[in-house]
Amino acid sequence: MIGREKITVKTTIAAPIAKVWNAFTNPIDIINWNTADASWHCPKSENDLRVGGRFLSRMEAKDGSFGFDFEGNYNIINLHKEITYTMDDGRVAKTLFNEVDNKTEVETTFDAEEENTLDLQRNGWQAILNNFANYVTNKK
Repeated sequence: MIGREKITVKTTIAAPIAKVWNAFTNPIDIINWNTADASWHCPKSENDLRVGGRFLSRMEAKDGSFGFDFEGNYNIINLHKEITYTMDDGRVAKTLFNEVDNKTEVETTFDAEEENTLDLQRNGWQAILNNFANYVTNKK
């Protein structure tokens, strides 16, 4: 996929890296934070977190009007540092985790797709990451 633009989204979460990593990778947690908007939900998540393993998150509008599976294969898993995967459409995403002063910086860079504008993609992925940060911050 040479020539695709890359988009980066990031957040800082007031939580230790192990808590952030676990919430980012645990299917039960993923179901609770993996939405960009309150009108959507993630009713199903599967995660085989290993190089060559697959992930799947089912994304659906709550009114039932639309849904899709977000899925792919893991390329790199470096505990508490990096997760890189290839989506089923061939695009690649890399998420980096960095702990600073008991806070965790999370940064995802992904290949843009060609259907939606760059701003729409950036805003959607950032909204999901913001929802993730809020979920982790409020998780007991």
